[in-house]
Amino acid sequence: MTRKQKKTLIRIIVAAALLLSAVFLPPIRTPFGVPPLTNRLDGDVFALSPIWLYFAAYFTIGWDILWKAVRNIGRGQVFDENFLMCVATIGAFILGETSEAVGVMLFYQVGELFQSYAVGKSRKSIAQLMDIRPDVANVERDGQILEVDPEEVAVGEVIVIRPGEKVPLDGVVIEGSSALNTAALTGESAPRDVAPGGELLSGCVNITGLLKARVAKEFGQSTVAKILDLVENAAAKKAKAENFITRFAKYYTPAVVFAALALAVIPSLATGNWSIWVHRALTFLVISCPCALVISIPLSFFGGIGGASAQGILVKGGSYLELLAKTETVVFDKTGTLTQGVFEVTALVPAPGVEEHTLLEAAALAEAHSGHPIAQSLRRALGGDTDPTRVTDVEEAPGHGVSALVDGRRVLAGNEKLMRRENIDFQPCGQAGTVVYVAQDGQYLGCAVIADQVKPTAAAAVKALKSRGIRTVMLTGDSQAVGQAVAAQLGLDQVHAQLLPGDKVDRLEELLRRKSPKGVLAYVGDGVNDAPVLSRADVGIAMGAMGSDAAIEAADVVLMDDDPAKLVRAMDIARKCLGIVRQNIVFALGVKALFLLLGALGKTTMWGAVFADVGVAVIAILNATRMLKARP
Repeated sequence: MTRKQKKTLIRIIVAAALLLSAVFLPPIRTPFGVPPLTNRLDGDVFALSPIWLYFAAYFTIGWDILWKAVRNIGRGQVFDENFLMCVATIGAFILGETSEAVGVMLFYQVGELFQSYAVGKSRKSIAQLMDIRPDVANVERDGQILEVDPEEVAVGEVIVIRPGEKVPLDGVVIEGSSALNTAALTGESAPRDVAPGGELLSGCVNITGLLKARVAKEFGQSTVAKILDLVENAAAKKAKAENFITRFAKYYTPAVVFAALALAVIPSLATGNWSIWVHRALTFLVISCPCALVISIPLSFFGGIGGASAQGILVKGGSYLELLAKTETVVFDKTGTLTQGVFEVTALVPAPGVEEHTLLEAAALAEAHSGHPIAQSLRRALGGDTDPTRVTDVEEAPGHGVSALVDGRRVLAGNEKLMRRENIDFQPCGQAGTVVYVAQDGQYLGCAVIADQVKPTAAAAVKALKSRGIRTVMLTGDSQAVGQAVAAQLGLDQVHAQLLPGDKVDRLEELLRRKSPKGVLAYVGDGVNDAPVLSRADVGIAMGAMGSDAAIEAADVVLMDDDPAKLVRAMDIARKCLGIVRQNIVFALGVKALFLLLGALGKTTMWGAVFADVGVAVIAILNATRMLKARP
């Protein structure tokens, strides 16, 4: 509990004690028999309890509300909940309802305390994320380790991260091995091992060993800086439901004030019974206070953003939670989104009489000097046997493949075009993926199939989306065969392959035209070529760990650990959030409508008005705080 909340709680306790003292002290009769300010203690006797206790209780608990009302009136902001509370309670004092006047203000402050505490819990959830910001970086300069501000470290400098310290900047490990706690970035508790050559992301915590890393990005472009910027600016983008409440309060408050004025004046002029109708009008004002909606709806979205961020899902605003909840179509990129973006040899198909190792060795050595991902995957599959000194006379054939002398024998490794150009008698592979055909001294050795690996959780994520009634589509620049194979493996509804970045935008426009009027289309991607479609989709979702800066910048939601399953979790959080918002709107408006009618007819007391205002607000706030427990 914050210092301000503690002060408010003390004021509530003191005011409650003063109110109880005023109610239960023996009544004091006035010298003239008819007191100017009375408190009804029984059905027949009007007596004056120590009125100073009521005033003391009222000003103890309500001075800040009175001050806010006066200050806002000076600024031209007349019709707000502070104004309503002041008019209602001061009017209750004038009518002699002293205990009700203090009680209304007391319970209003109790509701405000609940709101402050609930918002504080949500802020604490986000504050845990903010703790990932490192205070210092240990940089190695001139043989010494210096503690400097992370913003003062340049790209290329070497930093040292001791066990227990936060990683201050993005970089590459050059010395040491350790386990990293990535929970602040990904929401996952399982540590990740790193070794020389491994990537370090700022915001992680080094658990075991001493690490040295070469800085890859300056602090302003680092992972931790971007995360903090996303979260800090998320609240600035309001959801439609939040904007509805803002517009609603703007017209609703003056409407109920003038309605209460009419309720006080018109029947009084007709009947002459001013005290009854003024009392009903004041009760009407207390009931009409819209704080239940004004407080609970933004709190629900704020809690949703905080709960999602604690699980490694960064939502850039409440409006995108609302869109996620209404998503009917999810469009995926393939490489790096549904697949790992790492090519591996998935199959070796040797020619009759040729061993698999012979086929793989010939292909890997022919590609020994190439930096292409296909060549790298062949060398990884072979292991440590790719001695480049065995390879000479390498000739690249763009669009075809490579020719090289391996141990003095001519080896060809490439596509079908290369085989046909060299008149090699070969058999088409017929498997999905990138196929490398291999020949040696004019004889066909076989083919190697290289394919991207599907992410372990991708199939389960697609299945979960479909079970929620969401259509799944994949757009990829890969071949039709590869696209169809991945789509079949994951159970996607539709696939469009062999697309250039411009083609992806065209396909997305077509899908947007086909969706229902109120439906939402989400696009999930990670590459630079995905930035245009991420911006064009109703809601863009980027993979944050391996995704490009352009994709993350263009996206509305960022999945920090590239796990497709987090997309399902994000949608579940969004749906829960929107459900709570709807519950609060229906509950608050329904109860208020009923009590406003009862108040106008004189069928409820000021205490009933207190429940219709503060009670409804407290219940709505407690319902909204359920978003703070948004767990899988």
